[in-house]
Amino acid sequence: MGLTARDMSDMGRLALLAANPQDTTREEIFLAVASLYRVQGTNLSDRERELTRDILRRLTRDVEMAIRIALAERLADDTTAPPDLILLLADDAIEVARPVILRSPLLTDADMIRLIAESDIPHQEAVASREHIGEAVTDALAKCEAETVLVALVRNATAKLSKDTYEVLIEKSRRIAPLQEPIARRCDLPPEMASRMCGWVSDILRAYIIENYNVEPKRFEAALALSEAAVKSPPEGSKCSPNDGANKLINKLYDAGQLKAGFLLRVLHQGQADLFDLGFARLLNIPLTELRQALYERGPRPVALACRAVGIDRCVFTTVFNLSRQARMMRPVLTPNDMVTVDTVFNNFSKATALAEIQALAAAE
Repeated sequence: MGLTARDMSDMGRLALLAANPQDTTREEIFLAVASLYRVQGTNLSDRERELTRDILRRLTRDVEMAIRIALAERLADDTTAPPDLILLLADDAIEVARPVILRSPLLTDADMIRLIAESDIPHQEAVASREHIGEAVTDALAKCEAETVLVALVRNATAKLSKDTYEVLIEKSRRIAPLQEPIARRCDLPPEMASRMCGWVSDILRAYIIENYNVEPKRFEAALALSEAAVKSPPEGSKCSPNDGANKLINKLYDAGQLKAGFLLRVLHQGQADLFDLGFARLLNIPLTELRQALYERGPRPVALACRAVGIDRCVFTTVFNLSRQARMMRPVLTPNDMVTVDTVFNNFSKATALAEIQALAAAE
């Protein structure tokens, strides 16, 4: 006798799958075991928990990524999920790990420091983009050498940076130019450290620092003298402004048919907000100014429409929303009503209708 669909428990589902493996897929078994672990984890013995983790680890290699991503999205905000399952997902491919790393309240500082030490750059970038990371985590991130990780960290307005961490980041900004502006624009940057940067940043950014941090002229001159002594032959700046170069890159990719949703996600995770906006605007055929107004001044619905129009999947919408706002030093907030609105867009709009709607919204700005 089998269990009815209504009465079937997670344990019963797993038992049926085990009894009839020829009628099931690895994806079904994976989801059943994960569901069992999520619901019954606290009631399992140590041996049962270890067996469950082993099954999941073995199946992970064969289960489609879309299934694992869906599970990660479902558990990312779950405070009752087994921590071991969260860690298993955090160690998966970055597409699976990202929502868990960014949002799971079950990840501890120790977990994130381990990820920084043992994982690849995309995992480190995700940790750097997580909201409200503490000083122990930011200290570990500041020791990384990957530019994209460091930029993601300093663009994270909610990250707590100690004085020692700022020391490391400011020193690295001597040779990593993309760090300079986001560091200078952080509201928690100590004024005495801001003055040290005047010796090697651009004229525009130097003026910003002097104006906003009340740097005395004599301190500025001292910082400039120290910089000139430390750097005998500074490299020549680019003859082409960043905006010109970014526009040329976007147009070149578009003409070659290579400007796609995957490119937008990649540059967003690298903290390249201008490229993200330019690419989005080109794909949607919307002027850049109007696109930015729609994306950053009108709430989550235009972002959902834009994502739907270019083929960005619902499962990564929250990541796009959070990272795009963090890159602009905005606080990403999604209420339950916002999530209903987002789901409505993805469920009810085709790519074509979403494109028409976001174009109309942008034109109305």
